Amino acid sequence: MAKKAALGSRYVVIDIPTGRGAKIKTVGEAHNLAEDFIELGQRLGMTVVCGITYGEQPLGWSMGPALEAQEALAALAGKASPDVIEKSTQLAGLLFDMVGKNKMPGKRLALQILKSGKAEKKMREIIAAQGGDPKIKPDDIPIGDKTVHIKADTDGEVFWIKNAEIAAIAREAGAPKDAGAGVRLGVKVGDPVKKGQILFTIYSSTNSNLNAALKLAEEFKPIVAGKHVSERMLLDMVPTKIPHRKIFMLER
Repeated sequence: MAKKAALGSRYVVIDIPTGRGAKIKTVGEAHNLAEDFIELGQRLGMTVVCGITYGEQPLGWSMGPALEAQEALAALAGKASPDVIEKSTQLAGLLFDMVGKNKMPGKRLALQILKSGKAEKKMREIIAAQGGDPKIKPDDIPIGDKTVHIKADTDGEVFWIKNAEIAAIAREAGAPKDAGAGVRLGVKVGDPVKKGQILFTIYSSTNSNLNAALKLAEEFKPIVAGKHVSERMLLDMVPTKIPHRKIFMLER
């Protein structure tokens, strides 16, 4: 909020992801936090609107600097995971509605701008202004060349993806210091899975970090899947098998 005020922002939208694995667990907690942001915004001369968003699983498919950059560039071309497009246009739409100059609902305007290519064009102008290659494509962004696939051990459905554990695995692989390290999901909550199907892939630039991330993935089992929820009533345990290890959250 201090940074927004220092930049002279008058209208601010704040995303509050809510749910298991997110920092804010319930909608009630999210509302309380939103009220604090709104009050602080008023004191700083800013109009603030908070979007309470679904935080039960990672947004999109990727975690890690280069992997997320690939996905963001793809999103600007309209080729990203539907949840990325939905959340981005919803939050941008809130800002358009605050300003009140659009002749259509804000989300629709945001989606129109995205589909028209204007958003991608503006992003490429920003890249050029910062000395980057404005013609860069997602596949031009280098990612870790050391990989390992984590596969399903049973048929069924994805019940839960543990955000903090996925983030910890990405960090163990080397992210964010190793820009090419991270995790790319192969499934989302509710997806059907077959035994042997790839649940997620770990990327790293070194074998040592990759092996450490693999070990952590085997311990955490961050994607819970099964034939029926009644067969997987135990979703997690406290304390974990490695209570000395602190889980770090990768901010998005």
